[in-house]
Amino acid sequence: MASKQNVKRRIVDAAWELFYEKGYDDTTVDDIIRLSDTSKGSFYYYFSGKDALLDTLSTILDEYYANLEEELDENMNSFDKLMFLNYKSHLFMETKIDVTLLASLYSTQLIAKGERNLLDQNRTYYRLISRIVEEGHVRNQISREKSIQEITKYYSLCERALVSDWCLNRGSYSLAEYSKEYMPILMEHFRVKQ
Repeated sequence: MASKQNVKRRIVDAAWELFYEKGYDDTTVDDIIRLSDTSKGSFYYYFSGKDALLDTLSTILDEYYANLEEELDENMNSFDKLMFLNYKSHLFMETKIDVTLLASLYSTQLIAKGERNLLDQNRTYYRLISRIVEEGHVRNQISREKSIQEITKYYSLCERALVSDWCLNRGSYSLAEYSKEYMPILMEHFRVKQ
C-alpha cells in the first residue's frame, strides 16, 4: 500500500511542479509521467486525466501543513503559531502554485455543485488550526470570547480573503508579505494581551 501511495504522491507532486513551471495548459500528461518517473498505466489508474489532478490542491496544502506542524516550537505563543502558519502557507502558495491556476481553482469551488474540498472540516488544515486555537484557549493566549470552531472559521475566512485578493490582483504583490502584515491585524481581536 505504501508503494501505491508513493506512486500517486509522485504523480501529484510532479503535476503541481509542472503546473507552476510551465502552466496548467502547457503541461501534458506525458510531462507528468516523465517527471514522476511512472507509467501511463499508473497515471490512469489514479487519475482520469490532467483535470482530475486539480482536485488534489487541498491534499498538497494539507501535506504542507503537516510538515509545518513539525516545525512549530511547542513553546511558541499559540497566536504566533497561527501567524507563522499563515505566513509560511501563503509563501508556499506564492512560490509553488501559479496564481492564475489558483484563481481558477477558487472560482470552481464557488460554483461547484458537489463537495467543496477546500472547506472540508476533516482536512489536516482545519484540525491543525483548531488544535492551536484550543491550545491558545488553555494557555490564555487566544480569547475564549468565541468558540474554537468560530475562531477557526474566522481564521480560514481571513486566509481565503487574502488569497482571493491576491488572485484578483493577479499576484502583483507578495502574498506572504501582505499576509504577514495584515493577518495579525485581522486576528488581533482574538489575541490575549500578555
